[in-house]
Amino acid sequence: MNIASLRTGALAVIAGLVVLMLGLWAGGYDAVAALGALWRGAFGSWYAIGSATLVRSVPLILIGLGICVAFRAAAFNIGAEGQFYAGAIAATWVGLHTGGWPAPLAVAAVLAAATLAGAAWSALPAWLTFRFGVLEVISTLLLNFVAESLVSWMVQGPLQEATRIYPESDPISEAARLPVLPGTRLHLGFLLAVLAAVLSWYVLARTVWGFKLLAVGTGPRAAEISGRISPKVVAAVALVASGALAGLAGGVEVGGVSYALYQNLSPGYGFTGIAVALLARLRPLGVLATGILFGALETGAGAMQREAGIPAVAVYVVEAVIIIVVLLAEAWARRAAGRVAEADDAAAAEARAA
Repeated sequence: MNIASLRTGALAVIAGLVVLMLGLWAGGYDAVAALGALWRGAFGSWYAIGSATLVRSVPLILIGLGICVAFRAAAFNIGAEGQFYAGAIAATWVGLHTGGWPAPLAVAAVLAAATLAGAAWSALPAWLTFRFGVLEVISTLLLNFVAESLVSWMVQGPLQEATRIYPESDPISEAARLPVLPGTRLHLGFLLAVLAAVLSWYVLARTVWGFKLLAVGTGPRAAEISGRISPKVVAAVALVASGALAGLAGGVEVGGVSYALYQNLSPGYGFTGIAVALLARLRPLGVLATGILFGALETGAGAMQREAGIPAVAVYVVEAVIIIVVLLAEAWARRAAGRVAEADDAAAAEARAA
């Protein structure tokens, strides 16, 4: 991230916290105590950082990376929530059938199944876009509801726990669970998220495919005229890759945190992941920082509710303000760049006339 991006991000966070404090004061709450609880819940101790904030940030980072890949190619994937659930279903099913497997093989199978399921879930809207020109914004969004309904059916049907009392699955096998850092709840998924961010950065910044994504995202017509890039194919592949990362996030959540499938497994990771990617300006390494930031906000929200009696949803105000400020900064930057270009054109015209 460059200096301008950091400045915008810092401004957005400050604006979000200021709006939150004003809202709390207006509602009669002790805003200072609330922010103190928010901080302690997110960063107040090593346990809070390692076992809460970083754990919560893992799915946000993975989904945010997927959003970066898709949005770079102007494939607006709004279906990460559904792709997350597809990955969680597949991970649970595989995890329930790997009891006698060696742990490394079982973990690899769970994560691979989740990744493939997420990719498959996003392949349908990719095909609809490629073949019939259906807007991926609509198709991916609608598939979220299908995925949530599928989870509801699974945990009350094929994957319901043995006693058939609760709408959830049995715990996955011990072998299929991700290794955990001793003394914490921080699991292998965080390392995978970091590696995925580095790999995404390399692919987007240093490879031909990354260049194609950027070309399609910024000038699809020019890319098509070049004769070497098919915007439809590039956008479809980006959408499937984005779904694969969201599916992996679902597998990591099941294998590293919940160890089972149940309704409302995701508190909205798919939608928050979009905010994570936008705040990072679609830069993979920036997603690492913004994913941890949003993980801290959501973790701190729980502490704020416990210690200060403030509904955790108040943090959504901060997230919304952050997104609005970033989008306004983007719009302002584009308008400023347009004015500079117009001024340069006018100066060039005057020079030619003289």
